[in-house]
Amino acid sequence: MSEDTALGLYIHWPYCARICPYCDFNVYRPKGAEDVLRAAILDDMAHWRERTGARALTSLHFGGGTPSLMTPEAIGEVIEAADQLWGFTADAERGLEANPNDRAGFKAFAGAGINRLSVGVQSFQGGVLERLGRDHGADTARSAVDMALHSVPEVSLDLIYAWDGQTLEMWRQELDTALATGVGHLSPYQLTIEQGTAFGKRAERGEKLALEADDAAAFYELADEIASRAGFERYEISNHARSPAAQSRHNRLYWEGADWIGVGPGAHGRLGRHSTGGRIGTEAARRPGEYVQQVKSGRWGVAELEALSAEDERAERILMGIRLAEGLDLTRLQRATGLGIDEGEAERMIAAGLLQRQGDRIQLTREGQLLGDAVSMALVP
Repeated sequence: MSEDTALGLYIHWPYCARICPYCDFNVYRPKGAEDVLRAAILDDMAHWRERTGARALTSLHFGGGTPSLMTPEAIGEVIEAADQLWGFTADAERGLEANPNDRAGFKAFAGAGINRLSVGVQSFQGGVLERLGRDHGADTARSAVDMALHSVPEVSLDLIYAWDGQTLEMWRQELDTALATGVGHLSPYQLTIEQGTAFGKRAERGEKLALEADDAAAFYELADEIASRAGFERYEISNHARSPAAQSRHNRLYWEGADWIGVGPGAHGRLGRHSTGGRIGTEAARRPGEYVQQVKSGRWGVAELEALSAEDERAERILMGIRLAEGLDLTRLQRATGLGIDEGEAERMIAAGLLQRQGDRIQLTREGQLLGDAVSMALVP
């Protein structure tokens, strides 16, 4: 299905049993109001159906937070509602981000309609998990992966690297362990210290928690090398898949500039094309109580709705599209926005070995991947 017709649904479940010290997502500790929030999400979905029409969903993704804290019955209720409201394409992806501690529910999630699990392992080493503030141990991580593989067709693992004190040999062992499990997808993420997080506050007091960017580059390159040797393709800056079928279809909606509906506290969405009346960006009310009250008042859960200018949409498409290994489709960019990239900057970075052209696409080179954010920003006029 083309990006012009694809439609995804993102459900944000904001509750976590423990908030990780590096996390700056919109997350909260549970306060016993989960049923109320789920009812609001279902009502909000119905409001969205009135605005989007009957386009079938190519993907539904439960993110968070920790959506694996939801009961299988609740997951099934949301999936059934989405099916009744929009319907699913024949090969639709229905994914859920899962904490290893919730592994006992994986088979039941599959029975409710989930066909992809993204397991937040982060490490297979007990000491590292403790350092990262995770609430599961190494044995639980391994058990969760095994349970996921026996529950759903597609499994992805998240790993964190570049924490202070990590060596390349330690990282090699983590990658070898992850790839030996038999999963089809791997997402290695560099540890970044964000303001307002527990790690951010510790860093402000002078504690070193993460490696410097220059040192982290070697870890990125090692992940690429080892994953490639194991038959994985790096199809996006931070994502490797064993086959095209194992790629995240929902995340590709973001990278390709397709449409998705965002439901739940703080969820973002993007809809529409300039050629068909303009593209809008949405953000739901962030706090669960505010979101519930807004939906109860008879309004949809959106707190902010912005009509994106052609220039804003161009910037988003450049920043997201260049992340893909196949690169940014310049023809699609022109068709969607009527605008192009900064050709002078593009030529300068091609000469510097950071970009390359392949037909109508412009791609990051291996060196350019290490400077992806800076390169993409430079392409925006």
